[in-house]
Amino acid sequence: MKNRLIPCRDFIKQSNFQTLNNSRSIPKRSHLSKALLPAILLMGQLGFAQTNTKTAPPVPEVRVIQPGDKRIFAPQAPEGYHLLFKGSDRSPIIDSTGAITTPLVESKVNLYFQLISNQIDTLKYDVSKQVTVPGKFADKGTNSQPFVIPALREWHGGVGNYALTASSRIVVNMVNKTALQKVASILKREIKEQTGLSLAIISGKPENGDIFLTLQEPDKSIGEEGYYFKVDQYITISALRYQGLFWGTRTLLQLLEHQTSIPKGIARDYPEFKVRGFVLDDGRKFFSLQFLRGYVKLMSYYKLNDFQIHLNDNGFKKYFNNSWDSTYSAFRLENTTYPGLTAKDGSYTKKEFIDLQQLADDYVVRIIPEIDVPAHALAFTKVVPAIGSKQYGMDHLDLHSPLTYTVIENVLKEYLGGDHPVFTGKEFHIGTDEYAKQEAEAFRAFTDHFIKYVQGFGKDVRVWGALTHAKGTTPVTVKNVTMNTWYNGYANPVDMKKLGYRQISTPDGWLYIVPAAGYYFDYLDCKNIYDNWTPSMIGDVRFPAGDPTIIGGSFAAWNDIVGNGISEKDVNDRVFPAMQVLSQKMWDGNHTENDYAGFATASKQIGEGPAVNIRGRISADTTFTTRFTFNKPDPKVQLHGATYTQGIKGQALAFLGDKSWATLPYPEIGYNYTISFWINPAGNPSGDVTLFKGPNSVVKLKQGNTGKLGFSRDGYNLDFDYTLPENVWTHVVISGTNKGTSLYINGQLQKKLYDNWIQFTDKEKTKMRKVETLFFPLQQIGGFHGKIDDLQIWNRVLSDQEIANDK
Repeated sequence: MKNRLIPCRDFIKQSNFQTLNNSRSIPKRSHLSKALLPAILLMGQLGFAQTNTKTAPPVPEVRVIQPGDKRIFAPQAPEGYHLLFKGSDRSPIIDSTGAITTPLVESKVNLYFQLISNQIDTLKYDVSKQVTVPGKFADKGTNSQPFVIPALREWHGGVGNYALTASSRIVVNMVNKTALQKVASILKREIKEQTGLSLAIISGKPENGDIFLTLQEPDKSIGEEGYYFKVDQYITISALRYQGLFWGTRTLLQLLEHQTSIPKGIARDYPEFKVRGFVLDDGRKFFSLQFLRGYVKLMSYYKLNDFQIHLNDNGFKKYFNNSWDSTYSAFRLENTTYPGLTAKDGSYTKKEFIDLQQLADDYVVRIIPEIDVPAHALAFTKVVPAIGSKQYGMDHLDLHSPLTYTVIENVLKEYLGGDHPVFTGKEFHIGTDEYAKQEAEAFRAFTDHFIKYVQGFGKDVRVWGALTHAKGTTPVTVKNVTMNTWYNGYANPVDMKKLGYRQISTPDGWLYIVPAAGYYFDYLDCKNIYDNWTPSMIGDVRFPAGDPTIIGGSFAAWNDIVGNGISEKDVNDRVFPAMQVLSQKMWDGNHTENDYAGFATASKQIGEGPAVNIRGRISADTTFTTRFTFNKPDPKVQLHGATYTQGIKGQALAFLGDKSWATLPYPEIGYNYTISFWINPAGNPSGDVTLFKGPNSVVKLKQGNTGKLGFSRDGYNLDFDYTLPENVWTHVVISGTNKGTSLYINGQLQKKLYDNWIQFTDKEKTKMRKVETLFFPLQQIGGFHGKIDDLQIWNRVLSDQEIANDK
């Protein structure tokens, strides 16, 4: 066995709580991939995924492609072998038959062959060859390629710029008028949200300044997700399918994010990988429907098309006094067959989930619902205890009980059956991860049964890779099954390819975020991913670019540590920078237009998409500040039962209790920020008393019955262990980062909610970081008896000295 290697220096920094060489101390999908090698070694070797030997018979280079060539000419196979062409990493240039479509500009294409023995047809080698295909244009033209994420795969620059104006129109091709109405309506709304311009939608022929949408693109090679983006006197977005056309509108919106001028030129754009995904653990931490809907739009903005929602899971028994009854578990969907199954601390109705999928369809994102069995199944066994395993624990289903099969079939049928199923998409994920190894044959039988059961409803099936861990002779269905290969010790990707599974590269050692857990990544190493990873890499196995069995990649956020204080906003703070990088890598593999430093700088200019503000940005400018003196009526401050009165600095706002408040023009502000204000509370009841309220959090004058200044968000109630005095003016400053929240009173630091820990009672006496962050709520101010004066907001964290001076 190879020594276990840690894939990232950040991983070492985060490993204060666990002994990383003992996998038993690291729960849930936390087996550090034993075969992981440093990325620098991976980049220097060629792994052959069909055989254990890396010494293949030499194969000559592919004949140089000349202008006008219609097909590639495969090289001569060595004696005793034949060569099969299987595909390329740019199928719109060289497709799976070897046919060539001329790109806009000269392009490098990686070709994938299999070299097969004439005597033993199971002896196969992967062979990768790179060719250069001449372009339609001799160079990239005059205008530089504009920056978008992911980068345009082909670009030829024109001369001059196109300008969007109030008189511009969205013009839909008459031939596709009905099909184009939806994308045109979405684009109209989002252009207004992005630029303030309200454009008319018409059908017919475009004129100068217009945006023309058409599904009549003559280039059939670009596939379902490809599109042309032509900028001249007007913009033309042309595609073959709705998906490609919609991606073209995302490119347009990114270009319009900070200006209404776009360089003239032509782009031919398309993805390398069909699946470009993100997995969200919704089982151990609830995410609001608003958050999920925002994520559909956010992912779409970056052309990520696969959103896997992990709908059930449970915490680790050792963190809950070693009691299964006390261990947290949740199942997030309304269920009428077993009503007790639905989590009481957060769930979705069937209608809400159907509507979410409809939104995703409109935005070209697949929702992949996942119900994870037969492990991670405590939510089920709490409702039907008889199906829990007495040998392996109540988070394992009893695979030898017929009742287990009946219960899980009943649950799945409720969402998959009927004329109008709850799960509306083509694919469904049945989990099948991390079951006890001793029950390999029973596990394989269970997996095969539920693959076939789900396929009986007309669905294709996804599973977690586990068949290397669960070695056995019981066959498991391969046809129309896709596997998330995440840890090579659980599912060796070479063996899974030989078995015939399509694979989504989901490698734990590269792409697993586990917030504030001390293992895997708190924040992904984006530079390392950008420089060294593509979906063709799973652990230490590197498949040739263009291998059609590797259909894409996905990264994941696992909320392992139940109750550690992580908020939706904290998860997004970790996911968003990774999403920008992985959007690029999953769309374009190894082809990167910029080095990482250039990408990282330019990416700061691209946000979350029109009307999506999960990061709580008030301004992109870190020097931004605003002040509400309340000295006179302000149209930006709307009063509801509040009045102006004498303050500490002129006038102030006076509030008369929970029916008295004012609204501000900002819903909230995200990290990094500083808020300061003067407050003079009068007599207030001892229960919860609000100071500020927003869409995701509340700042309280009195947190619960503690009487302490504090805040609540995501079901957590925190306080600063400080009580504001009544009937006197006090200067309060609260600052927040992604690490914690600080309180200053009258210019002096009172409390820092940073670096606090949760002490568990397990035998290892585990300590985990307590997350006490806050997006400061600004939508509503008031709701108490007293006065507030001179509210200031900074889009950065002030120093202690600046805070002292501000007073």
